[in-house]
Amino acid sequence: MKKLLLITLLLQFSILNSQFSILKADEGMWTLYNLPEAVYNQMVAEGLQVPYKDLYYGDQAVKNAVVNFSGYCSGVVVSPNGLVFTNHHCGFSAINKHSTVEHDYMLNGFYAKSYEEELPNEDMFVSFMIDQQEVTDRIYPLIEGKSSDEQSAVIDSVAKVMTDSIKAIDKSMHVEIDPFYEGNQYFATTYQEFRDLRLVFTVPKSMGKFGGETDNWMWPRQTCDFSVFRIYADPETNGPADYSPNNVPYHPKHWAPVSLQGYQEGDYAMTLGYPGSTSRYLSSYGITEMRNGENAPRVQVRGKKLAILRKYMEKDERLRILYEDDFANSSNYWKNSIGMNKCIDSIGIVQQKEQYEARIREWQKKQPVLSDRVNVDFDRLESFYKNRFEAYRAANILIESFWRNTEFFTRAFNINSSMKGLEVKGPENNPKKQYLVFEDNYDKWDLELDKEMTACMLENFAQQVQEDYLPYFYETINKKFKGDYKKYVDYLYDKSLLMKKGAKIYTNKKGYYKDPGVSLGVELLACYGQMSGDLLPLIDSVAVQEKKLCEARIQMEQELPHYSDANFTMRLSYGQVGGYRIGGYDSGYYTTSESIIEKMNKANENAEYFAEPIMHELLSVKDFGKYQDPKTGKMQLCFLTNNDITGGNSGSPMFDGKGRLIGLAFDGNWDSLSSDINFDKELARCIGVDIRFVLYLMDKWGHADRLLQEINAQ
Repeated sequence: MKKLLLITLLLQFSILNSQFSILKADEGMWTLYNLPEAVYNQMVAEGLQVPYKDLYYGDQAVKNAVVNFSGYCSGVVVSPNGLVFTNHHCGFSAINKHSTVEHDYMLNGFYAKSYEEELPNEDMFVSFMIDQQEVTDRIYPLIEGKSSDEQSAVIDSVAKVMTDSIKAIDKSMHVEIDPFYEGNQYFATTYQEFRDLRLVFTVPKSMGKFGGETDNWMWPRQTCDFSVFRIYADPETNGPADYSPNNVPYHPKHWAPVSLQGYQEGDYAMTLGYPGSTSRYLSSYGITEMRNGENAPRVQVRGKKLAILRKYMEKDERLRILYEDDFANSSNYWKNSIGMNKCIDSIGIVQQKEQYEARIREWQKKQPVLSDRVNVDFDRLESFYKNRFEAYRAANILIESFWRNTEFFTRAFNINSSMKGLEVKGPENNPKKQYLVFEDNYDKWDLELDKEMTACMLENFAQQVQEDYLPYFYETINKKFKGDYKKYVDYLYDKSLLMKKGAKIYTNKKGYYKDPGVSLGVELLACYGQMSGDLLPLIDSVAVQEKKLCEARIQMEQELPHYSDANFTMRLSYGQVGGYRIGGYDSGYYTTSESIIEKMNKANENAEYFAEPIMHELLSVKDFGKYQDPKTGKMQLCFLTNNDITGGNSGSPMFDGKGRLIGLAFDGNWDSLSSDINFDKELARCIGVDIRFVLYLMDKWGHADRLLQEINAQ
């Protein structure tokens, strides 16, 4: 009977041969509390040995070792004393903030040889998912017929009620409610958040970011992309606490066993993490908008930004440290957008989506009674996207050009909106005599770079958007400064109080809005408001039709299990270790120490392949001991699986069939960068760093004996 059931399930999986079928081979980012039995059975058929209940339920569940890392990455607890592994690029900001010219941890690496030396990090956290439940029946009656803003307010209020309820039991818990399946369902997730997170270990950037932008999103890879943090807790309760020198290492309920046994091609592999956002249900019209109105502007604007940053960083070590984090963040999705648009075109994704939508139209016609929930109007959806395109594109260009791009733009926005970085001074009982002062952060940015970037962004914006979206100050640039952006920027920095150190800015005085920096910020915000005004009437209209499209797909294939698009809630993906073939190229499924030495020896041709002499030495030895693979006899560095991942999965643990940690996911491959909208089972691959490579550098470079004993890899 069981064999018959398995055969039936396998047949169900095999019939999904359409490009946009919901479930295809190992495609899927699955929620754990309601993991479909058909999916679990397929996982077992491929090599999973962990019982169903031990994935989610009970103190020893695999999910209890996995964390949301600071709201943008994933991580895994690997010791009874709260050690957390994540990617080097996830810890990049923390490493950068602790670095100085005298103690450059980014360049030279860092190892805390005692608890006392572990470095605290402001505004960083990890959170554990405690519980998840569907609350659609509770939410739907409250939001039906309301606008998206009204719906968000209702959902937030329900989440607050649920949080207040759970806090009555445990003050360290909170509840978040997220839409799934384009808002057709809602899940409430309970989290426990720890805010005392300390940096423990990082390799030099030469290894943690080996290959730099040259190798980013590429295969083969040799990057040892990891960093180590520790969770600290209240010494009395072992629960969350704000940073205190009196806090002690956290003792988790469960931590992931770390394996030295490795993997072979075809072995079961599984990731658990927090994928950020996918759009697999998105219409063909939405994909066209994404390509031309979001990705293309990002590539264009960031290309100019990165060129300026690179120029200054290469000539000054202090500036390299100051802007390295900004450069890394900007370049990552600049290259991703290039690759995604390339895949959209080369694969013909828009055309394939159109073909799939034609199937849905035919299905609609065959329904005896067509429910409004699935009655998507494709013609209206197309017109909605068409009518909002220019505003959508312009808004993305504005955000890319001005939002947090320079200190000047940041101050111009903040003084007119968030007030971040500002201190109110003067008599409390007399608002007219109160004034604002920007915090003294002049050691965190460079004047000449800031001015050149400001001029470049202003000029580029004027060239990229239609004239009716240009703020009034462009008339000043053209008339008073004859179109000379450099002279205009010199004027701004010279005359505006925003850029004067210690300047008192009286917002209640008559001349406040005559300040050229203040007025520029006001006009940019008004410009964004104009774009938003053109977008807002169509946002809800698009959302309603996309929601119906998603539900139509699910009902059309109702005999099959379905997963929701990623939304930075915990998801499981599964598959096998293995490479791919494209155009006669066989990728292989792992890289070795020989391959990194080969690249290191090309550092004269490409500085991103530079590594210190000690790294050459450590990776050139003949015997890597317990860290080399017992089958191949090689020191394996990075490997491929067909696990389904996206941004946010960085740092996700990669488990074998026994639930043992074998690697950390850190990237996808260039040939499938459209996987956020289309999972290609032949090409989509997850790139992970082999946990043995991680431990080898902790051991032989870092001599981190106390950490290795704590982890106790076997």
